[in-house]
Amino acid sequence: MAKFEKVSRFADIELAAPIRKTANSAGYDFVVAEDTLVPSYPADLLERLLPEDGEIKRALTIDAMAAITKATGAKPTLVSTGMKCALDPDTYLELSVRSSSPLKYWLVLANGVGIIDADYYNNPDNEGEIFFQMINFTPYPIMLKKGDAIGQGIIKPYLTTEDDAAAGSRVGGFGSTGVR
Repeated sequence: MAKFEKVSRFADIELAAPIRKTANSAGYDFVVAEDTLVPSYPADLLERLLPEDGEIKRALTIDAMAAITKATGAKPTLVSTGMKCALDPDTYLELSVRSSSPLKYWLVLANGVGIIDADYYNNPDNEGEIFFQMINFTPYPIMLKKGDAIGQGIIKPYLTTEDDAAAGSRVGGFGSTGVR
């Protein structure tokens, strides 16, 4: 049976656990664990990404894009929920922003949806803390206050192929299963 818990860094801080608001709600509503500033989307980002002559002559590799991202500091803001989730095998937690977030606040999830695997819980890198990766498409910074509703999570089962032979184990947090 799945269960939400606070991560240790919030152990002594009052924090609302994710809840479903109605009997027919699919998602558990998450709130912001601590005040977090989500900076505005940099209006000059495309200019900073272009070469000095202003012309892109070839497609960028993901390594080249990662280097540009690091050099410019342009990245999503990680918004902590202060929570982790123990999941049953063959299930995952899917994260989505609230439907009103893009409509009212121009806040979107950078990764479209977040996938929290069962082995993310209590991993050695970050205890399995659940974050929402947010991008603010307004020209103004937005301050998310502790307790603001930020997104929802739906616990879902998944299937594997008959020839699946995955045997690895997670030892990190974001992107750790995709390291080349």
